[in-house]
Amino acid sequence: MMREQWFPLFALAALGMVVSGTQAAIGLPPESAPLIRHFYKVHNTCANVEPFIRHQVQQVYANDKTVAPKLIKLLYADCMVNGCDASILLDGPNTEKESPKARGLGGFVLIDKIKQVLEARCPGAVSCADILNIAARDAVYFSGGPSYPVFLGRRDGLSSNAAWIDFPSPSISWESSLAYFESKGLDLQDMVTLLGAHMMGRVRCSNILDRLYNFNNTGKPDPTMEESTLSYLRNQCPPKTRLGQPNPLINLNPSNPDHRFTNSYYSQVLANKAVLGVDQQLRYGGDTYDLSDEYASSIQDFKLQFAFSMARMGGLKVITGTAGQIRLNCRAVNK
Repeated sequence: MMREQWFPLFALAALGMVVSGTQAAIGLPPESAPLIRHFYKVHNTCANVEPFIRHQVQQVYANDKTVAPKLIKLLYADCMVNGCDASILLDGPNTEKESPKARGLGGFVLIDKIKQVLEARCPGAVSCADILNIAARDAVYFSGGPSYPVFLGRRDGLSSNAAWIDFPSPSISWESSLAYFESKGLDLQDMVTLLGAHMMGRVRCSNILDRLYNFNNTGKPDPTMEESTLSYLRNQCPPKTRLGQPNPLINLNPSNPDHRFTNSYYSQVLANKAVLGVDQQLRYGGDTYDLSDEYASSIQDFKLQFAFSMARMGGLKVITGTAGQIRLNCRAVNK
């Protein structure tokens, strides 16, 4: 069910009304409590950081609509692996970025550009972790989604380890997916809501071949997949590719080729037209079905909860105070 008791508080914050630090943390992960709104303005270190970032994201979005799903996925990869510490941005051997499970991530060049701009304007002030959270929010907004307050004050982690990457399979059950989300500090509603980010973006055919040709080692397709969807996806994704042939990219939500913020993802789920197995599983859980049905019926409910779940994810295992550092280059720990 919707977290009705949290909506009035979040709506007030979204409208820019005064909310105390204690109140703002209600419903957010406990470790996010040190984060505050307008952190850089309050501490007089980079008062216009959010307008600076929004301008850079807008420039890129004007020419590349895929930047929205790229930044959402990049933020997810950072926060869900080892907390929101920008460790996913670090270069080098055996880093999270180099893990096979991190293949396909994008948005790194834009984060680098934003960091360069901020270092010129506010040297050594703004963390890469905060930049990533703000940029993802702005990309969501430009794609037609909500513009929500991002609580700030994160610092950057000092290490990155590929062994921390533990993303679940795209074909797992919703129960296993929920266990994964709960292990990170999120709940069922966060899971259903954040999976809604699959309203946009693309995926490699290799991630869905099992559903198309050999579901659960039966030699047959997933029986829950709607027939015309199965035919379309099989046409896009042959069962095998020869050495040197590309691994095709397909839209996660074929009904949304322009990568706009929409609730059509949930309509696809309810009609058995989801591309990923974990998405289609939402159709067959009790509460997951109810939430999918609610979001399919009301984009406003979905927008409001998406904003809140993104804020919750952005508060996982943050580093604040004097821990960590403010990286001068998001790709490397300061010397």
